[in-house]
Amino acid sequence: MIIILYLAVAVIAIAFAVLVYFLSQTLRAAQKTMEDVASTLEDVQVQVKGLNDETTELLHRTNLLAVDLQRKSKSLNSVFDAIEGFGESLGTINTSVKRVTASIESKGFENSGKIAQTMQWSKAVMDLIHRWQNARKSNQD
Repeated sequence: MIIILYLAVAVIAIAFAVLVYFLSQTLRAAQKTMEDVASTLEDVQVQVKGLNDETTELLHRTNLLAVDLQRKSKSLNSVFDAIEGFGESLGTINTSVKRVTASIESKGFENSGKIAQTMQWSKAVMDLIHRWQNARKSNQD
């Protein structure tokens, strides 16, 4: 019976040794995995730092570009204001020309009868001058 007890202790010791061996293998694999994870995290951290620097630089350039764009937009506002004023001036000139043209046209219609009468009188006077000149020439011959 003592032999069975020794044998049971020996089996337990062997089982414990096997358990310890496989447990150490598992812990080594876990340690290697943790080292790989740590290395990967270090690489990610370096890349994130690089991205952070690039993002900061990009934001800085974007802010400078926005300020420059705003400054140029303000300088263009005066140009557009001048163009708007020029357009209003052209509109005023156009209105004035239309009024003058309408005035001339209405005066022309009002005076058309007088102009026609003046033309008839001018023709009659020219006729008389020609007759007088012809009569004078025939008297001289």
